[in-house]
Amino acid sequence: MIVSSLHVYPVKGCGGHSVASSAVDLTGLRDDRMMMLVDDEGVFLSQRKMPAMAALRPSLVDSSLTIGGESFPVVVDGPRIPVVVHTWHGFGVDQGDAAAAYFSDALGKSVRLVRTPPDLRRETTGETTGLVGYADGNALLMISLSSLDGLNERILERGGDPVPMDRFRPNVVVSGSPEPHVEDRVRRAVIGDVELAYAKDCVRCAVPMVDQETGHKAGPEPIRSLATYRRDPDGGVTFGMKAQVVRTGSIAVGDKIDVLDWA
Repeated sequence: MIVSSLHVYPVKGCGGHSVASSAVDLTGLRDDRMMMLVDDEGVFLSQRKMPAMAALRPSLVDSSLTIGGESFPVVVDGPRIPVVVHTWHGFGVDQGDAAAAYFSDALGKSVRLVRTPPDLRRETTGETTGLVGYADGNALLMISLSSLDGLNERILERGGDPVPMDRFRPNVVVSGSPEPHVEDRVRRAVIGDVELAYAKDCVRCAVPMVDQETGHKAGPEPIRSLATYRRDPDGGVTFGMKAQVVRTGSIAVGDKIDVLDWA
């Protein structure tokens, strides 16, 4: 197996972009989900309730967040506000009124843009624990192309339209294995000089039903078809493997994936 593509999402819930290579920190790909939008109560925004976020595609260039022809210098440390991600309560470094005004106008809702504080140590759960920024629960999400192919075959059999990989917002896309869901059995692997370890299967919410290009809901696929064969015993459906970083370094598209331990 090899790395087919790498994807970074600078602002949690917003659109991402592909990269040819990336440094990998204990929290995942460099800059991945280290910023997020919060409402007036400090609660994170998500495509679950605001699918239009998918069509917002910020990127980090020279220590500034750029989007729609605008550029906002990243405030590494400064005034902090309380923030909430699911059950986790912490703090975010406020990125200023100009960035807040841009995203508030784009979404038609009062929001603030925040960044992870330099001293953040948010711990994760799962078979392997570790650190994470503002991602939902773990450092990295890995999905194989064969898993997507198997899903799309089922969607086509049900008369639906196949879905692209971006519906699942992965960090590491894997090719080279004919077996669907091979990533679920990876317990420890080395990619480049980075070592990853299995944390948990990824239980999916409603976000995969959002068209990531338009920011509009386009359900019921792929959740409808996943429910026929990928149900999680605790509820929901699974697609993809969440991992934690055991050894930092860098990875690149084309890197071989050396699996050290299989389930």
